[in-house]
Amino acid sequence: MKKGVKIASIITVAVLILAGCSKKDGAQAACAPSETGSSSVKVGLAYDTGGKGDGSFDDAACAGLAKAQADLGVGVKELTAGTDETDASREARLRQLAKNGYNPVIAVGFAYSAALGVVAKEYPDVSFAIVDSVVDGENIGSLIFAAEQGSYLVGVIAAKASATGHIGFIGGMEIPLIKAFEAGYVQGAKSVNPDIVVESKYMGPAGDNTAWNVPEKAKTATEGMIAKDVDVAYAAAGGSGLGMIQAISAAGSGHWAIGVDSDQYNVPAYSAYKDSILTSMTKRVDVAVFDVIKGVVDGAPLVGVQNFDLAREGVGYATSNSAVDAYKEAADAAKAAIIAGTVKVSAE
Repeated sequence: MKKGVKIASIITVAVLILAGCSKKDGAQAACAPSETGSSSVKVGLAYDTGGKGDGSFDDAACAGLAKAQADLGVGVKELTAGTDETDASREARLRQLAKNGYNPVIAVGFAYSAALGVVAKEYPDVSFAIVDSVVDGENIGSLIFAAEQGSYLVGVIAAKASATGHIGFIGGMEIPLIKAFEAGYVQGAKSVNPDIVVESKYMGPAGDNTAWNVPEKAKTATEGMIAKDVDVAYAAAGGSGLGMIQAISAAGSGHWAIGVDSDQYNVPAYSAYKDSILTSMTKRVDVAVFDVIKGVVDGAPLVGVQNFDLAREGVGYATSNSAVDAYKEAADAAKAAIIAGTVKVSAE
């Protein structure tokens, strides 16, 4: 790991991504802010490998970008990572934005950590930000999310909703960032039922970027869990999470899926399965992106570690499906206890 770069081991949730994003033919269409704006501020945003249309992490970032354009009049330039990325290609993408006058430049995803550490030093007058990582630098805002706290809440809900006492977790890449989701989920579930059994499966090891986009693998893994009496499953796996939702939906009544990052009950691409989505652990990437842009517009750029936790409304759980109403009291009590500090949630 390069000096000055620390990948945060905590993160989490996102949002309703529909504001500023369009939809077509029942699928999530690309969120499409304009390159021009009424403000002199021009924002450069570099997406992770999932890209826009993932119904999750990247779409949430785009929603924040679109809101900033609507509310603040900023111009926008979006660039998307490829599937075979290197630190050099990420550096080139960030450098292109900074060189062409975009300020702030926002990197979506921990994979940009090393590249951002290099490029930010080359452009000291540009404000940079990164989602889901901590990178040292006087002109860098590190946007992290208390994923373990939000996941604790949906763990409480999962345990309350489970009739079998057997629940599941589908992770994307097996790294500390995603292990924090699992850790919080397990702690929340065990706070309700100490004897609950949690089945966990990751879609790939550290460094395997395909882990975020293998829904069929996630579907097969979830089907295996259902065969072991799992009746509630939670995925923190990017685009792979769709496979978990599909398997839960196919299993029928009495089985529930828990989404992540965005309120996936309201994601158009998941509309065929929405009745099986009990809730989602929401990670407000949109709020963080908007706050970074507004800081630059106001002349007060966000720098240093910015932790979007429960107290800051940076994470939470979705309530769009009325079926979750039966479990809101327990989840809200857990939220209050975490904010008060009487419940401590570990990211490991």
